[in-house]
Parts: sequence; structure tokens; C-alpha cells
Amino acid sequence: MLDRFFELTGRGTTVGREMRGGVTTFVAMAYIVLLNPIILAGATDGTGARLSIAQLTTSTALAAAVSTLLMAVVGNAPFGLAAGLGLNAVVAYQAAPHMTWPEAMGLVVLEGLVIIVLAVTGLRTLIMNAIPLALKHAISVGIGLFIALIGLVDAGFVARGTGTPVQLGATGHLTGWPVAVFCFGLLLMIALYARRTPGAILISIILTAILAIAVNSLARIAPGSWGVVTPRVPERLIAAPDFALVGAFDVTGGFARAGALTAAVVLFTLVLSGFFDAMGTIIGVSDEAGLVDERGQVPRLGRVLTVDGVAGVVGGSVSASANTVFVESAAGVGEGARTGLASVATGALLGLTMLVTPLASVVPAAAAAPALVLVGALMMTQSRNVPWGDPDVAVPAFLTIALMPFTYSITNGVGAGVIVYTLVKAVRGRLSEIPWLLWIVSLVFLAYFAIDWLEEVFA
Repeated sequence: MLDRFFELTGRGTTVGREMRGGVTTFVAMAYIVLLNPIILAGATDGTGARLSIAQLTTSTALAAAVSTLLMAVVGNAPFGLAAGLGLNAVVAYQAAPHMTWPEAMGLVVLEGLVIIVLAVTGLRTLIMNAIPLALKHAISVGIGLFIALIGLVDAGFVARGTGTPVQLGATGHLTGWPVAVFCFGLLLMIALYARRTPGAILISIILTAILAIAVNSLARIAPGSWGVVTPRVPERLIAAPDFALVGAFDVTGGFARAGALTAAVVLFTLVLSGFFDAMGTIIGVSDEAGLVDERGQVPRLGRVLTVDGVAGVVGGSVSASANTVFVESAAGVGEGARTGLASVATGALLGLTMLVTPLASVVPAAAAAPALVLVGALMMTQSRNVPWGDPDVAVPAFLTIALMPFTYSITNGVGAGVIVYTLVKAVRGRLSEIPWLLWIVSLVFLAYFAIDWLEEVFA
């Protein structure tokens, strides 16, 4: 029954491999259950109110579990979904200061509804299919670099420099036990992967987390050195969830309180970021999983995109911010995940974090980040599919790849690549090779990059 429903044989996978991949995706993205509450609770709304971290933790886990299970059953894709980084910052620091928290979350619900309409009408699929295949491969490579940088930064291996934008470690050198633990985990993971050890990524994360707990208990380590999660044996295993924020949203109040223009700009930013961040992630992770066909299209794309929109509604309705496909799903794909069965495992574990939140705080970034670095390296192999000798593609592909890590945004990379590709084709007189939707997408991205200027002009 599982084989028929999830097409296991057709995609060349097994139940064991899917379970392993699903658990790996969960471990790679479980940090969001702790990080998202910190981001949202760190801001105040227009009335000075703050959200409760305990309530946000429950909402974040609940929304992630529901969204991921929907992706498993409806989309049959190995994608984990949770509160999107970047989207939650827009909610916390662009929307909330102008309205109440329920009104800000109401805009998130609207964002999800807009994306659902785009998906159901087929417009979102048309837009994704209009992106040239070479740029889709470039998106995969860019995401690989992006998630590798996320892992290196989260682990403290790369940090903001004093005389340079970035540097090696916090002082220009590798210092501190957390970085040493990360290096151990990365080398262990590479060694196990090179030996083709089944479950190499998951085994490395578990062993490195155990080492981190031992180091933290034996060595003198300054508070906060591990990042968001400090590895320690939890005092208790179970904590009762708090569902107070479920249903606390107001769809129309933000327009009345903040003004139509301000609310519209926030909604536009949420839709655009959610739309193209998810698009880039879906293409990149699907390409890595071997799910993209010879035409560069993803199977069941319409369903996948619809679920992504529903996830936005789910996230806003429980005050967890917009949920979207997580790029860390690539970690599970690297472990062999190919179908929605992996997402069943991921979603179930995310649901359990509502009850066992103390256990979710055991794995520090130093233990999980090596998975992002290794998977980033694996995704770089897609660069061989980019026709670098073609001048119409080379520069757009490069900008797509480079701007994702350099600007810490998938959307910026996709936007720059699309705009420059359209420009190059146009100036070379190859207008017939530009799909009409690509013109529209290019104009939308131009508006996205000029959003602050447009807001000033029309305010």
C-alpha cells in the first residue's frame, strides 16, 4: 500500500531510506522550532505587546507538522515545511510595528490565500515552467552555496569580520569548543559519506550532538557560545503545549490600522518572498532528488505549490508566521529521501516537538550544521549542467548562484538571474526565446528590488 501510494519503487527508494531521510530533514530543520519564537518574540507590535515564547514554540511546531504532513499526502514530495526565515523577519519588523500581532498574522493568512489562488489557477506553475532550464540548475547550485554558508555561519566557522565582510571564525582564527565540535562533525560526516555508510548524515549528527553535550558539561564555555541551542541533558522530557495563539489573527484590521498602502506593501513583500523562495527551493531540492524531468519540470508541481500556499495560511492562523518549503529538506534528500513518505516522518517528529520541546533543544548548530555544508557541496554538482560557454546564460547563471549566499536570500538570486537573462536575450535580438511570462516576472522583480523607492514615491 505504501509503495503504491508514495510510488516508492517508481522513484527507486525504500521505506527504510525514506524514514532515514525524513528523520534527517527533521534534525536539520528542528532548530526553527526554537529560532522562530526568538525572532518573533524579539519584536513588539504597534501597541508595544510581545508574543510569548512558550506559545510561539507550540504554534511553530504545530504549523510545521500540519504543513509537512499535507505535503506528504497531497504533494508526495520529500519537503519539510516550517516558518520561513526572512518571512518571519518581515512580519516581526515590517508589519508588527504598524499594527497588532493578530493583524500582522492576518496579512500572513492573506499571503497564503494569494499564493493558493496563483497555484490553483495554474499561473504559479506556468511561471515556474517559464524559468529556463539552465537557470533552474543555477538555482540548485546557488541554494547549495547558500545552505553551506548558513551552516558555516551557524557553527561559528565563518563570522562577520572587522575589516572584511566575513572572516574565518570570530577572531580571524578558529577558536572555541563549539567550532571544534563542528569541525569534528563535518570531518566525520565527510568520512562516513565517502565510505558510503548508510545514514552517514544522521549518524554524524547524533554522534556530534552527544559529543557537544559531553564537552558542554566538562569544559568552561561562555553562555551563548553554542548559539540558539545549548547542548545539555534536558531536565525533563515532556512539556505541555500552549495553544493560546491558535486562531489569533485578523485578516482586515491591518489595512484599517496601518493604512492601505503600508499593509499592501507588506503583503506584496510577503507574497513575493514566499512565492520565489519556495520556487527556488522546490526546484533546487527536486533537482538534487532527481525528480526534475528532461524538460526541467517537477512532478505534481501544482499540488506541491498549492500545499505551499496552504502552509502560509496555516502558519498565519496559529501566529507562527508564513510556513514554506524548507531548504534544509536537501539534507534528507542527500540521505536518500525521494517521496512524501519521508515527509510523513518529518511531520510526525515535528508534531512530537510540541510535547517534547526539551529534547528539541539538545542538538546545537555545531552538530546540525555539517549536514548543510555537505549537502551544499553535493548540490554544487548541478553546475555541470549549466552551459557556461553560452553567453546568454553564463552571466545570469552566475548572478543567480552568487547573490543567494552573498545577500542571504534565495529570492534575490532568482530575481537577478531572471532580469539579466531577459535583458541579455532582448539586447541580442532573441525576443522569440523569451516566454511572455518571463517579461512579467522580470517586471515584478524590478518592482521588488525598488520597493523602498516605490514606497517613498507613492506614500
